[in-house]
Amino acid sequence: MQLSFRSLSMFTAALCLVLALVWGLMPDRLLAIWGIEFSSTAGFVARRIAVLFAALGLICYWVRNEPPSVTRNALSSGFMVGCFGLAALGFGEWLNGHVGPGILLAVLAELALGLGFLQTRRVSVEFETAG
Repeated sequence: MQLSFRSLSMFTAALCLVLALVWGLMPDRLLAIWGIEFSSTAGFVARRIAVLFAALGLICYWVRNEPPSVTRNALSSGFMVGCFGLAALGFGEWLNGHVGPGILLAVLAELALGLGFLQTRRVSVEFETAG
């Protein structure tokens, strides 16, 4: 399935907004899905993560109409590294017994987003090479 950069960016922006709200307003529930006990320290980190997700969501929304360019490739590459890195960390923590199987939902979402940005980046590079 061929995704457009615009569609992927809009989906990612919406997902980041939802994650910002969840991390900011009810991190205990998200942590419970992962089998992690909530604490004041976890709450502190969760609120910081919420702001990061809000920022990433705005970035994705604002660049949704960006034509193939160095900026778009940089954004796609950054998201690929972040998503694949988070997926690897999540899977590793699950294998080591530090988190419950609920983390695998996040791992799947991160892999899907990483692959989506890889696909749109490849299309962008092919466009630049042809043009």
